[in-house]
Amino acid sequence: MAQVQESVDVNVPVRTAYNQWTQFESFPNFMDGVVSITQLDDTHNHWVTKVGGVTREFDTVITEQNPDERIAWKAVGGETEHAGVVTFHRLSDDVTRLMIQIDWAPSGLVEKAGAAVGVDDHRVKADAKRFKEFIESRGGDETGAWRGEVDADVTGGGRA
Repeated sequence: MAQVQESVDVNVPVRTAYNQWTQFESFPNFMDGVVSITQLDDTHNHWVTKVGGVTREFDTVITEQNPDERIAWKAVGGETEHAGVVTFHRLSDDVTRLMIQIDWAPSGLVEKAGAAVGVDDHRVKADAKRFKEFIESRGGDETGAWRGEVDADVTGGGRA
């Protein structure tokens, strides 16, 4: 299992950063390789990605969601194994730190080689920077929000 950890400070209040992160269908605006995300219901999303010429489709489920604090997810079904968590930390009234952790199982020679040399680390770092630019360029106005809560899997199996 490969793991990527990244943090980014954004010049918006924690509520704004969190609200924008709940708008999964906007991810293609700042995530390289994400073609589309369709939100199926409050906790399920369908992803289409294209990385290194390989197109993949998979579903994710939100395993924990606490407004202004954290969102955790994992892939369900299909051939893609990945899970992640983003936590939101208020540094001041107008500055928020996002801590991003993604765990995934690279498959095939190209993905395993890319993980070994840190390609995924660079991708997540660049995506975090683009999220910062995206939310800050909007003048702190998020494209929407979902403030619902999803309780964590008490067994710990749902957390990244």
